[in-house]
Amino acid sequence: MPVRVELEVQGMTCDDCARHVERALRSVPGVLSARVPHWSSGKAEAIVEGEVPDSAMEEAVARAGYRARVVRAELPEAPAAPRGDGRFDLLIIGGGSAAFAAAIRAAELGARVALVEAGTLGGTCVNVGCVPSKFLIRALEVYHRAGAHGFRGVSTARGALHWAALIAQKEALVADLRREKYEEVLAAYPQITRVQGRGRLAEGGAVVVNGTTYAPGRVILATGARPWAPPIPGLAEAGYLTSTEALSLRELPRSMIVVGANAVGLELAQVFARAGVAVTVLEALPRIVPFEEPEISEALQRALEEEGMVFHTGVKIIRAARSDGRYEVSFEKDGETRIVSAEQLLMATGRRPNTQDLGLEAAGVAVGPRGEIRVNPYMQTSNPSIYAAGDCADLPMFVYVAAASGTVAAENALLGNHRTLDLTAVPRVTFTDPEVASVGWTEAQARERGETPKAVLLPLEAVPRARIAFETRGVIKLVADANTDRLLGVHLVMPQAGEAIAAGVIALQAGYTVQDLGRTLFPYLTWSEGLRLGAQSFTRDVARLSCCAG
Repeated sequence: MPVRVELEVQGMTCDDCARHVERALRSVPGVLSARVPHWSSGKAEAIVEGEVPDSAMEEAVARAGYRARVVRAELPEAPAAPRGDGRFDLLIIGGGSAAFAAAIRAAELGARVALVEAGTLGGTCVNVGCVPSKFLIRALEVYHRAGAHGFRGVSTARGALHWAALIAQKEALVADLRREKYEEVLAAYPQITRVQGRGRLAEGGAVVVNGTTYAPGRVILATGARPWAPPIPGLAEAGYLTSTEALSLRELPRSMIVVGANAVGLELAQVFARAGVAVTVLEALPRIVPFEEPEISEALQRALEEEGMVFHTGVKIIRAARSDGRYEVSFEKDGETRIVSAEQLLMATGRRPNTQDLGLEAAGVAVGPRGEIRVNPYMQTSNPSIYAAGDCADLPMFVYVAAASGTVAAENALLGNHRTLDLTAVPRVTFTDPEVASVGWTEAQARERGETPKAVLLPLEAVPRARIAFETRGVIKLVADANTDRLLGVHLVMPQAGEAIAAGVIALQAGYTVQDLGRTLFPYLTWSEGLRLGAQSFTRDVARLSCCAG
């Protein structure tokens, strides 16, 4: 049974100190979570499972530069909700990443779990999101590079592209992963009972599924999200593709309009462009990947335009229509009305939580303006007996956040609120070619939060790996605090940026300064070495350094 341990900590003088103490405690094997209420309190608490010596926690805090002493240990407060009807300790509505993470953690804690799912197991990621899209992205990257590389003396050419065969292989892969990572995983946990049907909350903490009422001790909502399109005149009548349908097209169109230039829109736009489709992208905001640094947006757009994609940013879409087998989209830009036409129209304008018809109002569960379920740091909703996790909650819509939040929700639902979700360093990746990856704050965000930022922009030509691979499209931007030198943000456009950003995540979580990052040993001729060179660029001209100079 988990135990709550309280520690007195000396030496904390700021919020960063509190984060360092929390990370130190979480590094101890057996510590499930750690929290410092505020650095000025001089206290920390940890939830531990199994035999964790006091000395192990005290020594971990000492290694972080502080002094700690365990002063009290007790069981966490018991959940306030009733045990229900005795059949299930926890009922989860949903069958995707958040739901499975919650179910598995609950089973590990010895709970009896009901997993209620009306559709296909696996949710968005494996079925219609991450897995199929990244499969097609990689396939078309291989196809594209067969006819476009910088190596003299190496002769390659693109052969025929059999799109239908590629789609069939994609669907087979999805089916295999759904079976291996969801259906077979579910069978490995006898404590988890799958209930096929649509769940709806009722008064008093009950859940109704296909006319049967269940009264579990706790409920977790993990119903995910769906593609969303804005109310554009004529759009509903004309029809359109969402990302789900686009990933399953059996035949390639000759042309396509993509509305939306964030991750999903750009990833699919490049896939179809590389398959020979004439692609035009429309974006309402002033630039593509609009939540990234401006220099990141500019570098990516240049790279995509080199492949023939056409962009119109800062547009206001007026109307969509379809006639004679073609779509027409009218939009305003700079006071001028324009029309684009294509065989297909893909709406990639975001996602909305699947929270309709769940009985949220009757159960006292509050939602936000987009239908997102509001949760506190423990993943608890406004109804203390109901928790929420993943894309249906007001959390960043990433599958790794969904899975982590599901685990947190399950622990807190069963053991009492003791663990929070650490969102201080959430990475994001746009799987275009070159990739975009970021973690932390932009310059503008740093200023909004009262920081005095400094930044450096390193062209990819300065990274040795880029030179020898003839892949110099891109930039590296680092943001730091001008007063403390602490790293605040890492922003990349380059091949394998999604791999390299992991170093940035760890650096931010560890509280690295720019000097720390610049002194870290990265392997030579790797993409991640660019982070080290970027850090050195704050104080040195890296163009005047030899290849491996420190």
